[in-house]
Formats: sequence, structure tokens, C-alpha cells
Amino acid sequence: QVQLVESGGGLVQAGGSLRLSCAASGRTFDNYGMGWFRQAPGKEREFVATISGFGTYKDYADSVKGRFTISRDNAKNTLYLQMNSLKPEDTAVYFCNCLTTINVARTPGNYWGQGTQVTVSS
Repeated sequence: QVQLVESGGGLVQAGGSLRLSCAASGRTFDNYGMGWFRQAPGKEREFVATISGFGTYKDYADSVKGRFTISRDNAKNTLYLQMNSLKPEDTAVYFCNCLTTINVARTPGNYWGQGTQVTVSS
């Protein structure tokens, strides 16, 4: 069983920054790629970013490329998402996910955190 706990969400003005964290337990962290996904009201959950087990490879959705940075600290079993130049359309609940592969992947695995709300005001 994998436990994922997100934190760091909040209310920010357009152009601002936030850093999300996801603390993981219950599995050897660096054996698995990790991902961030988000879900806006009335929309399906969508891929945001993914990172391989040792952090070598990263992949981003086009909508966040150049503004968001995914990273991980395997010594702390923690995943991060640095979000800069935030836009109102980034408003969503953000979820971290443990993938089924050590590589990057846009397809989520079975384990989700509870999510953290990010609201960007215009």
C-alpha cells in the first residue's frame, strides 16, 4: 500500500508562484516514476508533469512547459512541483500519483493522494 500526502496549495494572484509537495510512504520511492495531475471543476483529471525514478527524465504537458518544474528528493521520499507564472486556468485540485514504471509516463498508476487546491485569481 502506498500513501501519498500533498501540501502547498493555496490562493495566489496571476503571475505568482507556489510549490507543491507530495510525501510518499509504503514503497521504495526511487523504484517508481511519479507524476502530477490536476482536475478543474467540471473537467476531467489531466496530466501535468512526470519524473522518472532517479529524476533523470521529465515530461510536461504543453500547457505548463516552461512555467512548472517537477523534481524529487529520494532521500526524503518527497515529490515537488514548482509552479511559476501562474494563470487563472491553472486553478484546479492537484494530485500526485505513483506510476507503475520507473520511467516517465503520462498514464497514472493506481495510487493517488487526497489532492491540494490551487486557486489563481486574475
